[in-house]
Amino acid sequence: MMIIKLSPVRSDNHLAVAVNGNALLINEELFDFSQLQDGEALPRAAIDSPWFFGDVKREGGVLHVALVFPHGPEASEVARFPVPITVTQDGPVDLPPSGHVVPALPSLPQLPVEEPHEQY
Repeated sequence: MMIIKLSPVRSDNHLAVAVNGNALLINEELFDFSQLQDGEALPRAAIDSPWFFGDVKREGGVLHVALVFPHGPEASEVARFPVPITVTQDGPVDLPPSGHVVPALPSLPQLPVEEPHEQY
């Protein structure tokens, strides 16, 4: 099991997180904490990533991780004041909506539809 605490920060960056056992995949970069024993902590300074907000600890068999959570200008209260996420299975982590404004896609010109040609 893993508990992820999010530290909200106004930023245009995006965060995607997935869990596989004791490993975290953060924006396609893998961090494996399987060597961290119960009662140990890995200092934030030893982790080469701007996404970690604090030390990574294992207490009572549970991995505790604090991550920076970038949110957009339209962030809801859920994104600005997130609750810790308890992860019990592998896969993508369901993060709160970040409130990033998604730019509208440019409209494409309408192309003429060609009629099928009969073949002889």
